[in-house]
Amino acid sequence: MIEMRRKLLTSGLVLGLLTATTTAAPAHAADVVSAPLVWGVPAARDAVAYWLADGGANLRNATPFTPPYDVRGQRASGVVEPPGKPLQISPVPPMAEGDPPRTAGKVFFVGGDDRPHWCSGVAVQNQYHNLVATAAHCVYDMVGAPATTYHWVFIPGPATDGTHPYGIYAGKQVFTHYDFTQYRDPDRDIAFVSVYSGVVPSGDGTLTTNGRLGDIVGGQGLAYNQRIDETTAPEVDVFGYPIGPHPDGSRPYTGQSLERSAGRVTATNLTSPEADRLVGVESPFTGEGSLGSAWLLGYEDERGLGYLNGVTAGVSDTDGDGRYDTGVSPYFDTSLAGVYKAAAANWTGRLT
Repeated sequence: MIEMRRKLLTSGLVLGLLTATTTAAPAHAADVVSAPLVWGVPAARDAVAYWLADGGANLRNATPFTPPYDVRGQRASGVVEPPGKPLQISPVPPMAEGDPPRTAGKVFFVGGDDRPHWCSGVAVQNQYHNLVATAAHCVYDMVGAPATTYHWVFIPGPATDGTHPYGIYAGKQVFTHYDFTQYRDPDRDIAFVSVYSGVVPSGDGTLTTNGRLGDIVGGQGLAYNQRIDETTAPEVDVFGYPIGPHPDGSRPYTGQSLERSAGRVTATNLTSPEADRLVGVESPFTGEGSLGSAWLLGYEDERGLGYLNGVTAGVSDTDGDGRYDTGVSPYFDTSLAGVYKAAAANWTGRLT
């Protein structure tokens, strides 16, 4: 029953090639896998209703998703050469004034264990103002056959009491890289989700349209194919909602407030997981809760906007002192730009 409602992976955009490329050639459609998170508006309304039921009990009781990787390694001084020309897509501010940043939030979903969980996520710009980026593990349940999670929603700027100040946005379609769903490749652990226009509950429990995500909170830009070495490594600001413990047991974060750290992106030498295109950033975020945290290049405080250049897929204690000090992300290259472009062209619509 509940299990039957989980959608097995569909790959409608996979057109024939069975391997993805990370060369300078343009990304092929075969690099992109897409799957529905709901089958129509009624199911999307059901997803929202799940999180609003009993006064938002499922929002309050959701637990942070556990990092899928036991990351071991260290930041390195090596060079990451881009496979193509550097690319930047400009951010878009929200239509209404407000305290930045509003693009960061939490993605909520029910996993293969039939329990509610959450990760960090961020709104990114596109033509339909309806796109969210997070770690792919926060959209796909990779235990057994790859399948999407269900009741997936994005809530930007969640408050400490589980409210939803900028609306609730039900996920419609997920886009990720073929190598992640086929091979569980951590180098491709990022997903873009197109969401319906937001809704807010009225006093009698009915849902009222809030507006498109990008109109309400804005959308971060994107930066791909950035060269990384000791002298030109970009510095990014990391935004997310960490909550889990450090290896030494200390718990510096609550998961209730948006946290920020800053550091330079570097190459990484990893002994776990097996990956060759992950990059690292100095960050004290713990793993639980911080999956999906946005790495923003060129972030401007007054606008709350920058260029998404990474998404936390795991964290590592590189010096063995019992405290996490490094976040890791897939390297944003031409192939991942192809995933974004496919997602950016997906129209969604309204729930009401």
